[in-house]
Amino acid sequence: MLKLTKLLLMAACVMALSPALAEEPAPKTAIATFAGGCFWSMQRHFDDVAGVVKTRVGYTGGPETSPTYEQVSSEKTGHAEAVEVTFDPAKTSYKKLLMSYWHYIDPTTKDGQFCDFGPSYRTAIFTHDASQKKDAESSKAEIEKSGVLKGKIVTAIEDAGPFWPAEDYHQEFYKKNPVRYTSYRIGCGRDAMLTHIWGDAAQ
Repeated sequence: MLKLTKLLLMAACVMALSPALAEEPAPKTAIATFAGGCFWSMQRHFDDVAGVVKTRVGYTGGPETSPTYEQVSSEKTGHAEAVEVTFDPAKTSYKKLLMSYWHYIDPTTKDGQFCDFGPSYRTAIFTHDASQKKDAESSKAEIEKSGVLKGKIVTAIEDAGPFWPAEDYHQEFYKKNPVRYTSYRIGCGRDAMLTHIWGDAAQ
């Protein structure tokens, strides 16, 4: 009986120490939500930011539930095109994402970005907790104090509400339709305007 007990204990130890059998803890992630004009370009940008785990585009900031692209683009729902960014806080910080966001938009233009106009293309930071709100407001104050911008910042900082994923054809549009996306981006003039606004700091 003693011998059997020892064998069982040894087997338990082997199983506990075996890397193949041990469960790895799920990585801790956090969410950031930004609106900055066309969500095709916003997703393209944040997909390349270090520490970002995944992104998805969608609609937020309006009262209606499950809005469609047609409804949002009609400017009757109050939603903005936005990107939801899932990131690893061990590899990047919310503050770094904020700086990347600011330098990828024109925060002085109301209800539009570059070639796209209307409330659905407005800029906004949708914060998920008090810490994010504080960081967003601090980053805004820092940029205003720097004097780099020629106009007043009109980007809203709002509490995050429901995020409604956009239709599948909008997700990673730049990958699914690279020629069409490149044509849109060049024609919209986003890169040239960002350089004009931010200089070498443009993202």
